[in-house]
Amino acid sequence: MLLLSVTSASFLLAQDKATQQTQIVLLGTGTPLPDPERSGPCTAIVVNGTPYLVDLGTGVVRRAAAARNKGVTALEPTNLKIGFLTHLHSDHTLGLADVLLTPWVMGRKEPFELYGPPGTRAMAERILTAYEVDTKNRTNGPERSNRNGYKVNAHEIKPGPVYKDQNLVVKAFAVPHGDLQAYGYRLETPDRTIVISGDTKKSEAIVENCHGCDVLVHEVYTQASFNLVSPEWKQYRLAYHTSSKELGEIATKAKPGLLILTHRANPGCDQARTEDCREAGSEEQLLKEMHDAYKGKVVAGHDLDIY
Repeated sequence: MLLLSVTSASFLLAQDKATQQTQIVLLGTGTPLPDPERSGPCTAIVVNGTPYLVDLGTGVVRRAAAARNKGVTALEPTNLKIGFLTHLHSDHTLGLADVLLTPWVMGRKEPFELYGPPGTRAMAERILTAYEVDTKNRTNGPERSNRNGYKVNAHEIKPGPVYKDQNLVVKAFAVPHGDLQAYGYRLETPDRTIVISGDTKKSEAIVENCHGCDVLVHEVYTQASFNLVSPEWKQYRLAYHTSSKELGEIATKAKPGLLILTHRANPGCDQARTEDCREAGSEEQLLKEMHDAYKGKVVAGHDLDIY
């Protein structure tokens, strides 16, 4: 068994960068909780200098700029052109307006290619309608901005292969997240296979789509915090999210080379904001529980971690 904290995650960065074509950059690992240390959910997969974004939480473009400054030059904001939504909850989509408009203001000329569940197109169209005053002023006023870079090509997808280019193949698969239509994604690049759970309760779909994948990026909550919330919040968690014990069972079957914990949710405790709840949902508690539940390599993800 090897249990890794974020400080020991640097072993992954010691790999020969000349042979590593794919980087996983955690642009946001947060939840609806307005934690200033964690932006909204967004994972960037960078392949041969091209970035692909999974989910578009709050702060995505500024986190991309921070990753660029950290040395991932592909995450220059004007390079953000392709994104995949796991589902349409606000914490996973609040950055959509940002990723459509900010890179365009900075000079992006191509429309953004957006893939997601039904409702994605309406969301994108209404965002652009909301910002008509801005886009008309910037295109017709003294800035003379280009007329394409803020636009969006929205693709509403079903489970199965949804995207392919010279860098990767992307497959969407259904996951259970309450009554929302939600997807996980399997991304196959020339040198790595990566599975991103999105938000989901315990699901065999993760096992089926990882099946020895190189990296599994999965949401999680602590059992200790579950024990402190009301019956209503317990029911919510059971229908929408995955506990550490459940994730240990999933990962033991799925056998990823590395398990990255993200979107470390604490619903019910976040609303209560008690010290007991904070401790029960802490990273230390989570890693302890994962140590008990899973014997593979696991890290607690933080914003701007690179794997």
